[in-house]
Amino acid sequence: MSLADIFHAIQSTGWATDIRESALVYPVIMSLHLSAIAFFGGMILLTNLRLLGLAMTETPVSDVVKQLRPWKLAGLALILTCGILLASSKADTYYPNPYFRIKMLLLTLTGVHALVFRRSVYRNTAAMDSGRAVPGKAKLAACLSLCLWLGILSMGRWIAYYEAPKPAAASAQSAGSQ
Repeated sequence: MSLADIFHAIQSTGWATDIRESALVYPVIMSLHLSAIAFFGGMILLTNLRLLGLAMTETPVSDVVKQLRPWKLAGLALILTCGILLASSKADTYYPNPYFRIKMLLLTLTGVHALVFRRSVYRNTAAMDSGRAVPGKAKLAACLSLCLWLGILSMGRWIAYYEAPKPAAASAQSAGSQ
């Protein structure tokens, strides 16, 4: 079974069909997804700006990270849940979409980023509070995070503008009819 077949099978489930064909459910899920992205993105931006020393410099890094962590986790859970529902309902459309594939790659890299910097940066913020400046590794983590999330947001938006190439026979027919 190919990956395309798996995507088609997911899209063919009853719940994915119900979401896709509903005049209300799909737009509500999309609105929740976008709202959660805005909420989560704000939390990520605040954390990264603090790590870069560009905002909230009077607030200890550990306070910023600790206070925003539960909100980020809640936002991420909502983003992922809505995203899975949306992608499942239009899996045949998303499968060939290069922007969707890049977005999934960037999401995977974000997970790798979190694992790589978890112990040394995100779970070690108290050590940053005692130093005079935020370590370079934390600033690197913040820059990479900002780049990854900007890429994810961009690819997510570009998904809607992708038009699959028309089969050669259809292209030839439409060119001949003009």
